[in-house]
Amino acid sequence: MAKKSVASIQTGSKRLTKAIKMVKSPKSGAYTFVEQIMAPEEVNDFLKKK
Repeated sequence: MAKKSVASIQTGSKRLTKAIKMVKSPKSGAYTFVEQIMAPEEVNDFLKKK
């Protein structure tokens, strides 16, 4: 299972979350990090996707 990290970010009146997950490349087998800034409600869906 890939390592997960979540950090909360507040900008103005919007509350955003930066989620980072480690994904293994099927071609080379190397791990890469995928980062995305989103609403806190969408974090679980982002981390569940492969």
